[in-house]
Amino acid sequence: MGDVVATLARFTPAERWVHRVTGLLMATCLVTAFVLYYGPVSLAVGHRHAVELVHVWAGYALAAPLLLGLLSPAYRADLGLLNRFSREDWRWLRSRDRRDGSFDVGKFNAGQKLNAALTAGSVVVLVGTGTLMFWTGLVRLAWRTGATFVHDWFALALGLLVLGHLWFAMADPEARAGMRTGVVRRSWALKEHRAWVRTADGRAAPSGTARGRARRR
Repeated sequence: MGDVVATLARFTPAERWVHRVTGLLMATCLVTAFVLYYGPVSLAVGHRHAVELVHVWAGYALAAPLLLGLLSPAYRADLGLLNRFSREDWRWLRSRDRRDGSFDVGKFNAGQKLNAALTAGSVVVLVGTGTLMFWTGLVRLAWRTGATFVHDWFALALGLLVLGHLWFAMADPEARAGMRTGVVRRSWALKEHRAWVRTADGRAAPSGTARGRARRR
């Protein structure tokens, strides 16, 4: 009984696998981009065309885990939460004491929501511009030049965003445990995601008459 009270289920196996596969593909894209764009490393690795093909197809493959995840009701529900900004989220962003446990944060805080939105938007832009760069016959040269400029800067921005994501993850072992095992400590959840704990408890609590019967017994 103590274990049930002390922990909360945070992510399902389907959600964790989507995160892992997406992270692996994202890492592949970023590493191959670095190889392609940084001259000394590019010369050392060689096989530029093979690296380019891995880069391109890993980018296209990013859509696969995200779309397959839609088969999971929990994944779809979490997408809805990530796509919804509340007044409390704006307060959280403006505060310097956002991690002191005083905010009514849901399953995802405002930083996580912004990270998800910026990552998704960047991937869409990168896939679109990358398509114009790789399939050279689609548009004229001026468009490909513009696509290359946009692609390069968005790739740099996404790389920094991923590094920031990793930095915050390394600073929060419990959040990493939640993504690795699917379970987090209730004490951590109450401090970081208080509103989500209330929602989770509400789903777990017996309803109306059943609760009354349980108390009478």
